[in-house]
Order: sequence, then C-alpha cells, then structure tokens
Amino acid sequence: MAADKQEVLPKVVAFDLDATLWYPEMYQLWGGGSPFKKNNDKTLTDRSGTRCYLMGNTAEILREIKTSPRWKGAKIAYCSCTDEPTWADECMRLFEIGDGMTLESVVDIKEIFKSSKSTHFRNIHKKTGIPYEDMIFFDNEAHNCHTVAPLGVTCIHTPRGMTEEVWKNGLRQFAKNRGKK
Repeated sequence: MAADKQEVLPKVVAFDLDATLWYPEMYQLWGGGSPFKKNNDKTLTDRSGTRCYLMGNTAEILREIKTSPRWKGAKIAYCSCTDEPTWADECMRLFEIGDGMTLESVVDIKEIFKSSKSTHFRNIHKKTGIPYEDMIFFDNEAHNCHTVAPLGVTCIHTPRGMTEEVWKNGLRQFAKNRGKK
C-alpha cells in the first residue's frame, strides 16, 4: 500500500501588486490615475484613458486560494511599495476575479507602504505568528526577492506577472524548500 503523501502548502501566500498582479504600475499612471472606471472586459481605465489589467492567471490563482478546500486556512497578503497606495486600494476594490470576488475581498493582510519588503514580512509574521518558512512571496522585482529570502520565505521572481507556470513552479519550490517533493 502506498504511503499517504501530505501536500505541503504555504500558510501565507504573498504577492506584490504592480507588474505582478496587475499592469501598468501605478507610477506609470501619473498624469492620469484615479478615479478608475470598470470596463466590460474586466479591465479598468484611469481618468486619462489608460487601461489597467490583471496579469496572466491572477484571477484564477486568487480564486483557487480562497475557494479550494486544499487551501483552507491559508492567508493572502499583498506587499507593495507602490508610489500611489490610494490608487492601488481603488484598483483592489474594482478588479473582479470572478464568483463575486474582488482583489480587495480576498486579501487577509495588506502591507502597502514605502518600506523594505523585509519590513512587510516582519509585520506579517508579527500579525499572524506564522513562521517565515510557511510563507511564499511572488514579486516581479528580483531585488525584493533577494531582500526577503534571508528571512526564510520562499521567494519567486515573476518577471511577466502571475502565470500558471510561475504559480506551479513556486509551489514546487516551496515544497522542496520544506523538504518534501
């Protein structure tokens, strides 16, 4: 009889916002920005007419974490140093990911302010008591991954945003880091 393999999943799944979950980055909207308008194609448009969209498989990944029984108890965190946090908050309220959910409605922890990403993770650890080794972080900027990794967080570089491939590779890397395949 085969041994029962327990799946190893992170207890905190953290994402950067700009160029990881959505595009363009908030600073690229200077001269436009808030207020944002929802479009029929699930994108947003800022006041200057620039379209903003969720990257790759962002909606599907966030929905999976919030609705799949395998993710029961996992927390979603947003860690961002965005130049325009009020615009980011507005986008989180407006971006729909399906099943009546928005980026805002699925997040458990928000660390959105100018600071080192390692500060964001220290705050998450203090708020939740969850060990760094039980966290995974997705970010489009490699230097943020290098800053956070020494804490023990599994960090995944996402140069083209959240795709299914990046997501699956990240979960494999997390399991490997935790000593399981």
